[in-house]
Amino acid sequence: MSKGELMDSVKTRVKGILGNQQVLLFVVLILMVAFFTWRNPIFFSNAVFGNILSDWAPIILIAVGESFVIISGGIDLSVGSTVGIAGVVAAFEMEHLTTSHHSQNFTLIVGLLIAVGTGIIVGAINAFLITKTHVVPFIATLVTMGAGAGLSIVFTGGGPVGGGPENAISMTVPTIGPLSKPGIIIVILVLIAWAFLSKARFGRYTYAIGSNSFAARAAGINVNRHLAKIYILSGILAGLAGYYYYLRLGVGAPTSGQGGELQAIAAVVIGGIALTGGTGKLSGTILGALILTTVTSGLIIINVAANWKQVVVAILIAAAVLLQQLRSRARK
Repeated sequence: MSKGELMDSVKTRVKGILGNQQVLLFVVLILMVAFFTWRNPIFFSNAVFGNILSDWAPIILIAVGESFVIISGGIDLSVGSTVGIAGVVAAFEMEHLTTSHHSQNFTLIVGLLIAVGTGIIVGAINAFLITKTHVVPFIATLVTMGAGAGLSIVFTGGGPVGGGPENAISMTVPTIGPLSKPGIIIVILVLIAWAFLSKARFGRYTYAIGSNSFAARAAGINVNRHLAKIYILSGILAGLAGYYYYLRLGVGAPTSGQGGELQAIAAVVIGGIALTGGTGKLSGTILGALILTTVTSGLIIINVAANWKQVVVAILIAAAVLLQQLRSRARK
């Protein structure tokens, strides 16, 4: 190979690396960790990483669901309010079971099932509105977003619901490195979701519908049924996030998922998934959610006002969208 050919090969590889958004996100994450550690060495500690992963766990749950929805060409604005109402409904039942002297483990299992069931109901309502009444996803999920947030306040009067199992909070204490037991389960769930999206037929159908729903229907895909599954999946993951917040706080708070839909969409966009649908990888969403939680913890540790987080996140979103546009132009 001549010197010129070698240089061309190197340039091609460098362009390939720079064009890979997941690689760039990983570099950004490493640079963030290095910067915050430089400003305050305590950042690089097991306790801080544990806190980052504790913040990451509920965000990645709703962001994974949002990833499936956006790749399919839709959007789910109801995930934040679903987090809140699922946690509240589960908290009421766990409070009742605790006062009835049921065992703590039994109470926590019932609470988990109720939180998931609440997510299924919200997801099914979204699916019905979108696939049966043909309301556009933005409006359909905006409706359930408002209804869920309102019902959470009505049920609780705006206050938290406690009185549940005493061992709930202790479950979120890190036991294996910076991860707690629920955190490990969430990592496993994320890996399963990644496998379904990237390797399974479910993922191929999701990408096909997001790329061209008419062509997907012509290819024999039951588009409405598949979309219903996706929105129910998003609801389930939001319900699990609501249950995780309950475990972490020890109470069901109606505001626990406030702004969660924006965080989920931010993680998805930063991760490189196009809002137009049909493209993107779940690995990008995972890194995007990690960047969001790292920014939050890092700014607090270096004594920067938390409001600056919104500025940093806005810059990251703008950079991610700009990179998507540049890559799209390059492909064309």
